[in-house]
Amino acid sequence: MFKYKGKKIGSLLLSSALVAGFLAGCSGNEEANSGKDKGKETITFLIDNQTQLDPIQAIADAFEEKHNVEIEFETRPGGSEGDNIVKTRLSTGDMADIMWYNSGSLLQALNPEQNFVDLSKEPFMENLMDNFKDAVSVNGKAFGVPGEPTNAGGWLYNKKVYDELGLSVPKTWDELMANNEKVKQAGKTAVIGTFKDSWTSQLIFLSDNYNVLAENPSFAEDFTANKAKFAETSAALRSFEKLEEVNKKGYFNEDFLATTYETGLKMLTEGTGAHYPILTFALNNLGANYADKMKDIGFFPQPGDSAEKSGLTVWMPAAIYLNKNSEHIDAAKKFMEFYISQEAVDLYTSKLQPNGPFAIKGVELPNDVYPAVKDMLPYFESGNTAPALEFLSPVKGPSLEQITQQVGSGISSAKEGAKLYDKDVEKQAKQLGLKGW
Repeated sequence: MFKYKGKKIGSLLLSSALVAGFLAGCSGNEEANSGKDKGKETITFLIDNQTQLDPIQAIADAFEEKHNVEIEFETRPGGSEGDNIVKTRLSTGDMADIMWYNSGSLLQALNPEQNFVDLSKEPFMENLMDNFKDAVSVNGKAFGVPGEPTNAGGWLYNKKVYDELGLSVPKTWDELMANNEKVKQAGKTAVIGTFKDSWTSQLIFLSDNYNVLAENPSFAEDFTANKAKFAETSAALRSFEKLEEVNKKGYFNEDFLATTYETGLKMLTEGTGAHYPILTFALNNLGANYADKMKDIGFFPQPGDSAEKSGLTVWMPAAIYLNKNSEHIDAAKKFMEFYISQEAVDLYTSKLQPNGPFAIKGVELPNDVYPAVKDMLPYFESGNTAPALEFLSPVKGPSLEQITQQVGSGISSAKEGAKLYDKDVEKQAKQLGLKGW
């Protein structure tokens, strides 16, 4: 069970004689009880209530048994309400010893150099993927360890449909479009669109970041400095063009504007839809509702225009950060070191199937991971991964999902969508005080 931090308030209405008698009668028991907990240290851990708790609890329990250090959990809401709680507790000095929070651009808003312990010189940080360390770093200082596995943006596909139609996993965008045409001709939905849940309309665009960087390695940096625009950078504009092309060729299901995420998952497992461009966190939803179908679900990265430059766009996990004002810094560092060990990974995966590989070098996954996760492993092993843009740049416009809805449904062209997005990010960039804006 989770241990929650609380306060005990009570009063004693005893005469001095009664107190003396009580103490005399119970002193032996008190000494025994205090001896049992002697030297036990407690680390408080603030975590949002939307995170899967069982695997984290398993790690905390094992750490407590090994080191006689208790992990005391506090929970907060997710979303903007939770963000406000985090910022308030940091500003008032009331933050827990360690906390769970996003990596990437959202971290920068918390002023990590002021609020969190720099872990960059800790030996255990050498075990983390460089891309993850970049996502939790500011000015060369790294502040977090991964709290969960990575996710990837790409294409889940139905292997039975591929076998039935004699298709092979595409290495280029043209090959994917050829597969889509064969699926369409067979009377099935080639690309599942679930634009009723507007956030899903972004995935073809967002999953293309590896390909953007393969063609233009400095794009993220230049975009942040207002030296590059989506509408004026061919490799970046291509991300909108791919979304436009899927719509123009009629590869979405006819009712994609009214189709929900849950319905899209059902279509994929039933094989009425062949492909679903989505984040791999969908695998846990699939596993919970269609466990007997997981062997039929594969994954491939969003292809670029060249097979030689194939790679995977990765969403870095939420991280665990250490409060600079904690009175238990050494014990908390030990917990963070244990959290990224093979033993902890084994405990995590015993409670929850991972949606992707861990951002930890050298750790092994169990043999029974989802086949789609196994499809991701070669890209991690070869180093052919790149973070999604939001982990490389603090600039992300608030209207992106509305813009991708427009492009994906043919209301706006790719070029028009790119121009709208370039305009959309300006306000946020100026609010952040970024140079060049």
